[in-house]
Amino acid sequence: MTIWIIAAALAFASRVAGGAGSWFSDDSKLLPPEQAFRLSAQAVDPRTVVVRFDVEDGYYLYRDKLAFAIEPASLASGKSPVLPDGTHKHDSFFGDVEIYRGQIAALITLAGPASGRAIVVKTQSQGCADAGVCYPLTSQALTVPVPQPGTGPGPVVEAPHSRKPFFQ
Repeated sequence: MTIWIIAAALAFASRVAGGAGSWFSDDSKLLPPEQAFRLSAQAVDPRTVVVRFDVEDGYYLYRDKLAFAIEPASLASGKSPVLPDGTHKHDSFFGDVEIYRGQIAALITLAGPASGRAIVVKTQSQGCADAGVCYPLTSQALTVPVPQPGTGPGPVVEAPHSRKPFFQ
């Protein structure tokens, strides 16, 4: 019974947030958020991390719902990540917002060098499908190795993602 209440609440909220004119058809297949908004990160040098979201066609992320944190906290600079400008959209639930489609890269500067260490990059994001469904806030964490000075960028670390559709 609880699952039906949650499903009904999500369907109602998604219609309000996305402004969809009709309920889902049986052939609608929504991706899980980890697939719709694929996350990766790379330490490009001992003080700089680039966090990327690859947004699938037909989906978008809210700019103001993106948040980033670094662990250990002593390496967090306190500066806001550098984000590109988004596209303006009027959302029936959130009003005038900025959104991202395609690839988004956030540049995070560390408080000090983390050469040869692994740091944890935590993200929080929220996005929607053009089909009129908005996802709840999604939190993810990636362990990112930081390169030594002069060795080039570290490896790209991708978040794991589910292979099952969100709604079947």
